[in-house]
Amino acid sequence: MQQLARGVAALWLAAFSATVLAQARELPDFTRLVEDQGAAVVNISTTQAVRRAQGGAAPQVPGPGMDDEEVLEFFRRFIPRQPAPGQSPGPGGGGPGRESRSLGSGFIISNDGYILTNAHVVEGGDEINVKLTDKREFKARVIGADKRTDVALIKIDGTGLPVVKFGDPNKLKVGEWVVAIGSPFGFENTVTAGIVSAKGRSLPQENFVPFIQTDVAINPGNSGGPLFNMRGEVIGVNSQIYSRTGGFMGLSFAIPADVALDIQKQLREKGRVARGRIGVVIQEVTRDLATSFGLDKARGALVNSVEKGSPADKAGVEATDIIVSFDGKAVESSSDLPRLVGSTRPGSTSTLEVWRKGATKKLSLTVGELQEERVAANTPARSKPQAEVPANRLGIVVTELSAEQKKALSLTSGLIVTDVRPDSKADVRKGDVLLTVVHKGQHTELKSVEQFNKLLSGLDKSAVLTLQVRRGESVAFVTISGLGDKG
Repeated sequence: MQQLARGVAALWLAAFSATVLAQARELPDFTRLVEDQGAAVVNISTTQAVRRAQGGAAPQVPGPGMDDEEVLEFFRRFIPRQPAPGQSPGPGGGGPGRESRSLGSGFIISNDGYILTNAHVVEGGDEINVKLTDKREFKARVIGADKRTDVALIKIDGTGLPVVKFGDPNKLKVGEWVVAIGSPFGFENTVTAGIVSAKGRSLPQENFVPFIQTDVAINPGNSGGPLFNMRGEVIGVNSQIYSRTGGFMGLSFAIPADVALDIQKQLREKGRVARGRIGVVIQEVTRDLATSFGLDKARGALVNSVEKGSPADKAGVEATDIIVSFDGKAVESSSDLPRLVGSTRPGSTSTLEVWRKGATKKLSLTVGELQEERVAANTPARSKPQAEVPANRLGIVVTELSAEQKKALSLTSGLIVTDVRPDSKADVRKGDVLLTVVHKGQHTELKSVEQFNKLLSGLDKSAVLTLQVRRGESVAFVTISGLGDKG
């Protein structure tokens, strides 16, 4: 019996050892990739004259003593700024004209010296220096930079330079191994590896890039460096990290290679990037909004407002439309629309599919060009509201717009909120103007208090409805889920 037990144990140990060895053999080997592609990755440093403001006071920045309530999680561009010799504030420290240096990464895309990096790496640099792995150093000039995507194209004078090859980021799979090469904290040609954590990520204030999220260790100085797949192809440009401290915390984001290549092509040909626009303000479609609008599921981009004279206006797009596809490509999330429209060349003809009052409708429009952002006009002054009326079923008090208010707001109808009770079910404020109510796909324009209250009284307590609300110059949709018992 003991011999049998020993035999079973030996067999189990052999099987376990074979499994471990097999798994070890399956782990990726990055050596060939680094040998083949590492030479095309460069270290970038910029020199900038420090122009000190009067008074000499340095701006305050978040410090380690601040708690999490004061310093929330935030996205940080990762580029370390290091003082140049003589810049330290000790005895003999430099005076006016001191210089600061920034470190980042980049990679060569043509053997005559074109290099891709991040726009924030070269921003404000009076002098740009590029260092290769063979210790050669070059002065570089900026061909063009695009802040919206954080892509920059620079050029050094060289020939026969090593270059990277590109892959298709659309073929990436979540869980796939990827490798980053860069200069974190100035340590040149540092190699880190990880997997693709997610694709098509939207980040705050970054509407035009469907980021690749990875868990590759990225730190200050990796900015602008390449992200490789296991075939040694560049599939992204490392751009951002998500961090409380400024260091790596497992969340890294890269600009997809196809986006970066399109941007660099425009920068090389024109020195600028032309983006499409259609002239709509949109918001995300939640499950409750989808229910209110009679849509099968939460998808698309809900149009809050349409700019007068814009391509969307000329094509017949209306506020309360839900854009579900653009040029045959599904708009699953509102963040998809700016990317699709932005990547469309101005002047081209595109097709929109919208969900309008319970049915789909196709519209054709000519895409315009996105200009620099303009400051919105001041909110028109409102005259004094009319006398109060009792709160309705939503716990808000509304009155009809006066003739002066309609003229000031360029409206023909609507109800202004004059009071919001503490137990109100509606996320609105005093001064908001209610324009329409949407319930089960039916849109009702609000013209009188009596009409609004009658509509509310006819709904059951579990009803889901949506209010179209104008606040200042902005229009948004507010969903109310469950009205409770009738008053």
